[in-house]
Amino acid sequence: MFAAAHVQTALQLVQSYKGDMPFVHYSKTYFSAHKKHGSRDRKQILQLCYCWFRMGHTLQQWPPEQRMLTGLFLCSDTPNPLLGALKPDWNEKAILPLAEKCLLAGCGEHELAIFPWTDALSAGIDAGSFSLSHLHQPDLFIRIRPGHKNAVINVLESKWIEYKLVGENSIRLPNGFKVEEHFVLNKQVVIQDLSSQKVGELFELLSPALVKKDPFRIWDACAASGGKSIMAIDKFPSASLTVTDKRTSILHNLTERFRYAGIKNYHRFAVDLSEQEASIPQQDFIIADVPCSGSGTWSRTPEQLTCFDPASISTFSALQRKIAGNALKKLLPGGYFLYITCSVFREENEGNIAFLLQDNSLQLIRQHIIDGVEDHADTMFVALLHKP
Repeated sequence: MFAAAHVQTALQLVQSYKGDMPFVHYSKTYFSAHKKHGSRDRKQILQLCYCWFRMGHTLQQWPPEQRMLTGLFLCSDTPNPLLGALKPDWNEKAILPLAEKCLLAGCGEHELAIFPWTDALSAGIDAGSFSLSHLHQPDLFIRIRPGHKNAVINVLESKWIEYKLVGENSIRLPNGFKVEEHFVLNKQVVIQDLSSQKVGELFELLSPALVKKDPFRIWDACAASGGKSIMAIDKFPSASLTVTDKRTSILHNLTERFRYAGIKNYHRFAVDLSEQEASIPQQDFIIADVPCSGSGTWSRTPEQLTCFDPASISTFSALQRKIAGNALKKLLPGGYFLYITCSVFREENEGNIAFLLQDNSLQLIRQHIIDGVEDHADTMFVALLHKP
């Protein structure tokens, strides 16, 4: 009885949601105004909502309740109480492969057009796999900072915490794991998606002679919370670091994060690179993790998949060109420019790199998609440019 009522509440929430704010805030506002829902009720209602969003743009012709229950079934890898209450005959089959579950639900796997803009994807992305990846939440990843690996591994093993070491310093953890309860955030470990960590592999392509310069100047031009900056300093500890963002509040949060990270010698200030140049010296290495559609991260925030307006791709692309163009004015000869998006759209990725190569006397060192589907991580695009 209660489970059926939860379906109706969830449908009310998702059908009234317009995408003006993150759904987590929208739902909190609803629950604050409707105190009758206990913590278990809220959890199950949200589970239904997010399963609805994970269905993206598929099976929209189905009755809403049927579509929501199908989403719950397809998104469930194991039996769970909510599915057991709503569709007990499906619950025991939650472990089946997706194709078999689709047949039980009355649709074919090929019908699941969750992500409809496949013609706009960057090269190297498998449209089918990427679309289906939205049915599941990506994993939680942390990056171990230099000098803390043994301590971090000892904590995980002594407390019998399930984990997997990926490469040298990346750790995969279960979603919901409270990292801050076990480690000093930003000092011992950084919470950072695996694909974002893989961006650091392009640091290895910088000229050895350049990184030995004194000073070797690094500018994180769209620093946000500073994750790429911390990664850069971990790789180049003696570098001279400048961080900018157009949002002062974000820079305040960055300052707190840097304090825990032990990063003291850096310059920071607010600047809107879509409007003006930055008043800083010429730089050897510029990192530009530009604002984008965020389409490579929608499996974390699936409500964005359902509310996205494809017309905004061109808007983001134009913004990225302005930011990159102003940032490149500060690149020294012999320096490198690292362009990053968490977008899967060609126009924000290869299209912008082709544009930047036209008029800036740059050489393309490497560009590629960091495909997070198999790793249960985000999907990103990176390009490293060199100014001879």
